[in-house]
Formats: sequence, C-alpha cells, structure tokens
Amino acid sequence: MKIYEYKGRKNLCGQRVKEARVRQNVTQAELAARLQVAGVTLERDSVSRIEMGTRFVTDYELTVLAKVLDVSMEWLTEQL
Repeated sequence: MKIYEYKGRKNLCGQRVKEARVRQNVTQAELAARLQVAGVTLERDSVSRIEMGTRFVTDYELTVLAKVLDVSMEWLTEQL
C-alpha cells in the first residue's frame, strides 16, 4: 500500500479538528471520549496525532468527527 502525504501531512482535517475543538473548549481527552461514545475507538494521543497531521483519518472517522464537533465534513477538509 502506498502512503500518501499532502504538503507533508497525512490528513486534510487536522487543523480544522483542532480549531473546532478549541472553539468548543473541549480537551483532546474529552474529544476522544465523545468519539468513543459515538463508536470510534480513538485515544487522546490519536487525536493529537490527527491534529498534528501525522495520522491518517479514515472516511468513517471523518464522518464521526464532523458529527461530534457539530461541523460539516466539507468544512473539516477545506484548506486554510
């Protein structure tokens, strides 16, 4: 399997995930807990790696991230 990066990052949504999380005053641990309740098993360190762009985000994870952060998937993947 070929691993792709875009501008040195492994996902498009990391910066927006952090922006939405901080805007809602939610910690990484709290976001991980919300994701787990919604059915996606991620730990706090995985949230951190998503935000730093060092972890890939699957399509189903993106869907749940958008839902728990109350934003659209399109907004999460827009380039800043």
